[in-house]
Amino acid sequence: QVKLVESGGGSVQAGGSLTLSCAASGYTFSTACMGWFRQAPGKEREGVAVLDSDGRTAYADSVKGRFTISQGNAKNTGYLQMNSLKPEDSAMYYCAAGPSYGARCYLDPNLYNSWGQGTQVTVSS
Repeated sequence: QVKLVESGGGSVQAGGSLTLSCAASGYTFSTACMGWFRQAPGKEREGVAVLDSDGRTAYADSVKGRFTISQGNAKNTGYLQMNSLKPEDSAMYYCAAGPSYGARCYLDPNLYNSWGQGTQVTVSS
């Protein structure tokens, strides 16, 4: 059974940094897609960053240049390094895993079938 557990969320001031972690059990990210998604109150869940087994990444335009997705060497831990945080980055952040499509990974949350419980990120101005 796949289990994903996020950690590292918290409250920071605008301009600050946080690193989110995603620990996977019963699963490794080496053969599929890992992604980070977020959902703010009253808004739909949106893709933030995804990483495929070949190391290719995709980012939402709103976080390009500020966020970096990565995996640990053991391929069962994922990370999201978030720099230059803005108040609009405040949301619940989720780690997810799912299959690739055409050997690529996409930012669409509907393509992911395993989810963590989320970790809250709050950025104050």
